[in-house]
Amino acid sequence: MRISLSAFGPIREAEVTFGDLTVFVGPQATGKSILLQLVKLLLDRRSIHMEMRRFGLEWGSGVDEFFELYFGEGMSGLRCQGLTTLAMGGKTVDLGSLARSRKGRTVGESLFYIPAQRVMSLRDGLTRPFSEYRAGDPFVLRAFSEDLHQLVQTDFAKAGGLFPKRNRLNDTLRKPLAEHVFGGFELKTEVAKMQRRIVLEDDGGTVLPYLVWSAGQREFVPLLLGFYHLLPPAKTPRRDELEWVVIEEPEMGLHPQAITAVLTMVLELRARGYRVCVSSHSPHVLDLMWALRFLKENGGRVADVLRLLGLNRTNVSKRLAQAALGSALGVFYFSRDGWVQDISRLDPGSDDDTEHGWGGLTAFSSAAGEVVAEVADRNA
Repeated sequence: MRISLSAFGPIREAEVTFGDLTVFVGPQATGKSILLQLVKLLLDRRSIHMEMRRFGLEWGSGVDEFFELYFGEGMSGLRCQGLTTLAMGGKTVDLGSLARSRKGRTVGESLFYIPAQRVMSLRDGLTRPFSEYRAGDPFVLRAFSEDLHQLVQTDFAKAGGLFPKRNRLNDTLRKPLAEHVFGGFELKTEVAKMQRRIVLEDDGGTVLPYLVWSAGQREFVPLLLGFYHLLPPAKTPRRDELEWVVIEEPEMGLHPQAITAVLTMVLELRARGYRVCVSSHSPHVLDLMWALRFLKENGGRVADVLRLLGLNRTNVSKRLAQAALGSALGVFYFSRDGWVQDISRLDPGSDDDTEHGWGGLTAFSSAAGEVVAEVADRNA
């Protein structure tokens, strides 16, 4: 899928061709989330309208009013009248049409969105339904939170274990998360004051409520529940009609080893047939993309991918590695001046500063290395 966009919010010009695994990088407030939310709207307009109306949200025919509801408060001015253009797959899209509902049969969503604000989907360990948010909160956050609320209330209706849980993740995927994210704690639900809350529990039975978890655990648990939604326990590899997954900043609050465990989960989504888009501020994520591209282009094998991820050879890890080697990879840099650049090759020898510096993610380590080398030379 190819998206062409100009003069939309902070984005001056973007031409993005999505691969099987696509990563967006760049400074804050350069349009990464806006473009990803726009993709969601393009693919799932009808289901989004239905969900909004199911919860009593109404808007007129104006696209600016709709953008205020969908993108969030203060976003009504994203388009620049007379200058904004949008095309998908080479076909021009009328922005006004995005606010107009289509009549027809009920449809499901094709893209599942895990937003950067996912920590807000849990309040004191309690899941939050769509209706608990303000109308000005972004739709993708409200919808994600509603999905998690329904998951905990239905699939995990009985108080008990959430992680580790054998029928949800294979050992290959579960063990790295247990070691590097939860550190031996179990994730459970319990009923307290007539409400089902999520807690951590140690081997001795001591219960740790949400507010004493580490920052990484608070960030990761909603992400884990999102993975549960996407990876059903039955033999069906994917959820319903879903084909796309967006994950914003999966690295938030996590140690590098935990980030590797989460990226392994991302590759599992790829192995299940999802097309995945990730936004990130972590060089760790681009390390993976660079290594996978190098392996693809230089005869890399399954064993090389397993070594890269620190995985033992199992049927699950083999399938995951094969999918990674067979995936089309893309990396796009969102600049402060509004231009979006394809830096997919991530060539360290490129003359382009943005490409060889991986969108600025390696700038500090490069500068630190140069300073240290100069000081070492002076003292030689």
